[in-house]
Amino acid sequence: MAIKNIRIFLILLFTFSLNAWAVIDINTARQAELETLAGIGAVKAKAIIDYRQKHGPFKSVNELEHVSGIGKSTLNAIRDKITVNRKKMQPKHHTDHIRSETSIAKKPDRPAKEPGK
Repeated sequence: MAIKNIRIFLILLFTFSLNAWAVIDINTARQAELETLAGIGAVKAKAIIDYRQKHGPFKSVNELEHVSGIGKSTLNAIRDKITVNRKKMQPKHHTDHIRSETSIAKKPDRPAKEPGK
């Protein structure tokens, strides 16, 4: 019985840990997701969704300041927990700077210069 309780506890702990690190995409988040952010209740979450529907997707996190009820202090409190594009949050590969052989343009062979010309 004790082992079962420990397993359940560890599973719940792991689940809550993942949620703490989760980043919310404000362009796709539902109202309930937005309400999990500090300082964002039902009214502000609805205002974010209304703004998004009226003006289209947010281009940057800073654009949230244009939403009624969201000021600099609220934005600063949630800045590290939101994004406008989840793909931007994924780390780049360390090999991005290496060009593949097919992308390197080969120089055409030139005939050798004749001496004296």
